[in-house]
Amino acid sequence: MVALPSLKGLQAFEAAARTGSFAAAAEELSVSAAAVSQLIRTVEEQIGRKLFHRVNRRVVLTEAGVEMQPRLTMAFQEIGSVSRELGGDAFRPRLVVSVPPSMAMGWLSRRLTGFVAGHGAVDISLRGDDDPVSFDRELIDIRLSYGPHYREHPTEDIVRDAVYPVCAPRLANGIKTDSGPLAGLPLIHTDWGPTGASFPSWRNWFEAAGVQPGRAAQRGLSANSSRAALDLAISGLGVALAQGVYCAEAVEDGRLVRPAAMAIALRQPYCLTIPERSARRDVVAAFREWLINECRRAVGSPALR
Repeated sequence: MVALPSLKGLQAFEAAARTGSFAAAAEELSVSAAAVSQLIRTVEEQIGRKLFHRVNRRVVLTEAGVEMQPRLTMAFQEIGSVSRELGGDAFRPRLVVSVPPSMAMGWLSRRLTGFVAGHGAVDISLRGDDDPVSFDRELIDIRLSYGPHYREHPTEDIVRDAVYPVCAPRLANGIKTDSGPLAGLPLIHTDWGPTGASFPSWRNWFEAAGVQPGRAAQRGLSANSSRAALDLAISGLGVALAQGVYCAEAVEDGRLVRPAAMAIALRQPYCLTIPERSARRDVVAAFREWLINECRRAVGSPALR
């Protein structure tokens, strides 16, 4: 009869596979790294398959390890949930939410009180991540991204946004209406970097407006995140091209104004991705509905029409 791997051995493998390190797994399980290594070796011997390639001081999952890890992670999550309920503590569902960094820094974090108030107690891990993300390694339940990056998981287009010129009210007061749109105003540029999606530039905006800005379209401040560009605009340092989802609230409350009416539609929609292992959870379904409504409410703000 073939010996079955011990629960401790499987737990050691799952923690090492998820964290990418025997040392990190050892810290999580409160044992030594040597103990983790020995537990995993025993599991490998029992199942007759290598789970890690050991290269110098690094460990890399084999194909067998990649196949096992997400299933064990889900199993240990379920065991943990049952243990908490049997222990008599009030059960608090856990939700791992991944969004672009600009959305995590302010926009979504300020709104989470609304979800908690409507849904009840929930442990939320809010992550600001650039694409791509690892759903299984990071245990992500729901991911909001710009563009359809994750078609291997169930993904839906939820809203298509646009960018709007916005600036502080005192800056807009200095516009000379007879000198062309935004003439003489300092510009704030957003550059998502070489690995990011293409963001509409000021040159794109001026071309759409039928204006030849010359070198003026290249001058001014630059930020590598939408949130930072928006903060610079609120501070009165220039005019930014801001997504509606981010700037609607500031336009509504008067911190920002739109010095020119024309907007440029973004090339891709915002998409929501929920892995199948999370889709059946009530808290995930509730957060999905709430987040979609929040995004659509901002993009459809009357202040942006």
